[in-house]
Amino acid sequence: MNLRIDSDECSRWNFGYPMLVTVEEAAEMLRIGRTTAYELVMSGKLKSVKVGRRRLVVRDGVREYVSELLRTKNASAL
Repeated sequence: MNLRIDSDECSRWNFGYPMLVTVEEAAEMLRIGRTTAYELVMSGKLKSVKVGRRRLVVRDGVREYVSELLRTKNASAL
C-alpha cells in the first residue's frame, strides 16, 4: 500500500488523497504497529470517525498527531 501524505495536497478535495483511512493505513503512515494505532484512536489522540461498523482515521488527524508530537518534543527541549 502506497499512501501519499503531502501537506499542501492532503487538505484538498483530491481523489488521490482519501480524507479517511483505515486504522491499519494510518499505522503504516506513522510507521507504528496496528495495536498502537488502535490505542491512539481509542484514547482520542488520533482523530477517527465511525462509519457504519468501521472505524476510520481522519487523514488530517494523522498530521495533527505528528505536529503535537513535535510540539511536545520541542517544548521539553527548552
